[in-house]
Amino acid sequence: MINRFIPRDISWLSFNDRVLQEAADESVRLSERIKFLGIFSNNLDEFFRVRVAGLKRALAFNEKDAKEIFFEKPQIILDQLNELVIQQQQQFDRIWLKVQAEMAKEKIFIKTNEELNEEQQEFVKFYYEEEVESNVIPLMLDEARAMPYLRDKSLYLGIAMCKKDWEYETRYAIIENPTRRNGRFLLLPSPKGEKHVILLEDVIKYNIPYIFSYFGFDSFKAHAFKITRDAEFDLDNDINTTLVEKIEKGIKNRRKGKPTRFIFDKDMDSSLVAFLIKKLNLSKKDSIIPGQKIHNFKHFMDFPKIFKSEKPTKERSSFIHPDFAGRQRISDVVVKKDVLLSFPYHTFHPIIDLLREAAMDPDVRSIHITIYRMAENSKVANALINAARNGKDVTVMLELRARFDEEHNIIWKERFEMEGIKVLLGIPDKKVHAKLCIIKKRLNTKTVQYGFVSTGNFNEKTAKIYGDYCLMTSNRTVMADINRVFTGLKKYKGDLSQSFKSCKNLLVCPTNMRSTFLALIDKEIAEARAGNKSRIIIKINSLSDKQLIKKIYEAAAEGVKIEMIVRGIYCAVNQKKFTTPIHAISIVDEYLEHARVIYFYAAGKEQVYISSADWMPRNLDFRVEAAVQITNKKIKQELIEMLEIQLKDNVKARVLNNKLDNTYVQNNKPPHRSQVELYKYLRKKTK
Repeated sequence: MINRFIPRDISWLSFNDRVLQEAADESVRLSERIKFLGIFSNNLDEFFRVRVAGLKRALAFNEKDAKEIFFEKPQIILDQLNELVIQQQQQFDRIWLKVQAEMAKEKIFIKTNEELNEEQQEFVKFYYEEEVESNVIPLMLDEARAMPYLRDKSLYLGIAMCKKDWEYETRYAIIENPTRRNGRFLLLPSPKGEKHVILLEDVIKYNIPYIFSYFGFDSFKAHAFKITRDAEFDLDNDINTTLVEKIEKGIKNRRKGKPTRFIFDKDMDSSLVAFLIKKLNLSKKDSIIPGQKIHNFKHFMDFPKIFKSEKPTKERSSFIHPDFAGRQRISDVVVKKDVLLSFPYHTFHPIIDLLREAAMDPDVRSIHITIYRMAENSKVANALINAARNGKDVTVMLELRARFDEEHNIIWKERFEMEGIKVLLGIPDKKVHAKLCIIKKRLNTKTVQYGFVSTGNFNEKTAKIYGDYCLMTSNRTVMADINRVFTGLKKYKGDLSQSFKSCKNLLVCPTNMRSTFLALIDKEIAEARAGNKSRIIIKINSLSDKQLIKKIYEAAAEGVKIEMIVRGIYCAVNQKKFTTPIHAISIVDEYLEHARVIYFYAAGKEQVYISSADWMPRNLDFRVEAAVQITNKKIKQELIEMLEIQLKDNVKARVLNNKLDNTYVQNNKPPHRSQVELYKYLRKKTK
């Protein structure tokens, strides 16, 4: 019997396996394959910090309640996860060996501390003394001392030391790899035509006899290890504690989180491994994984750009949207017409320029914007600060609870407030994830409003690698709805429905997005029952909401044509009772597919929405999200055509089936790589 739902966490590992497929694909550029290995590693770290930690805490739940939430008993899921993770790690190791062989063909070599020639030894010794030594703090370990705190994002060297003529005493120490200060990679003096790279931990390993010279030991074994901690934290309901204090408390608790995974070099001294397991209070139920020499592979996303065969190319660089190609101000264009930006194909500059214009425009009175994640040196933030300095009324809804960006956002909160910007800090129990901006200006006696609604963050860095849509508009209905959202956030008194339910163009979570989509699916079902054409296209990052999945099942059983493009979590299964099986694919390619687009045939009146929300309970019930209906006929048709381009992918698309085997879409049609075809499609419109 087929289960009605795939457990979310099992499906997520299937997604990470698709990332690993990209690393294995020999048609992918070598630097990109290394990057995908880094992405896989980083994804897995976050998975253990959040999802595995959550499953372990769920073991204390009532079994029936836990199964309702996770689609299966947590212990059964954990057992499956451990098995899958080990299989994927073995596959990772095989791919990395192949990648290194390809690197060797290009004369690129990663050298260990034991493989250095005489010149390189002197170089590494000098580099350590000049750049690294001040950042290295050796910590001695023994049974009598408490275990020092170990960070979950750091890499450590575990060191076993002894004297050759005294075999009964082995001393232990650990050193944190100071990658934040020194970086992970060091280019070595290399023979002509070759490039040699050494990792920071091997720089330290080479210098260990020097580091511990005062102990008199003459035998050293140093191997890498890392731990992953529970990164979730619960914000209590203490009304006397400000949200900022709760966040700061939560971050501190995260640092103290229980280890959920311990990975170590399989060649590490066995007695040191046993010592660390004991000191970290790990048990057989925890993920204790012997691995290869290199850990914290996430840093390989930034591997040095030293590949001879990969010269920089402008072939697919971002370009300006044709509506902004002239010398008109961005705001003048947006006030006259709707414009859809498609990232990363279109450049992000119009967003920044629109905010810069508003900052300098004497007629602009106010800017309201939601912010979830910002770039390190955010030009968006700088434009808002300049607007405030120029006397504009600037309000930023800054979500402090953006996971792993909490500290970063707290710093921005303080900076914004110092500059006179009003900062809204969200509402209890619901993250503000909607991507909205509204700018108001006064012309004579008339108020002009314009802004944008996006599927992704207002972040100029991620806009270069995330596939997202941003509708720039002055549509009065949309602007009125955005005003309603900000009014609700400003005047929140325990209920958002009063402000949100009157929205006419925006669908807003947690008020009416799910119910509206359920109703629209029902209309397609009614059309199918009447023998009429019916069709639904759903492009999202994740699908795990039971209500919507059940409604999709109902539609499939009635013969509605359902096509889905889901990058990550996909909990639905095809069943025999479906008159028309669900056609679902996942596209994993050079850019991260991040846009959410929902299409309904609607008896020939086609309705299209772009949204910030995935179809997950957390988005639909516990976040403030926004979807905007596209009313501009030209833009609506453009979005439909781009969906069709992606649905035809037979190069980077995998079938989402009940087996979770990530089989590539196969047909007799010419190769069709949707991200390349989207670039061509949008580029044509500029000519």
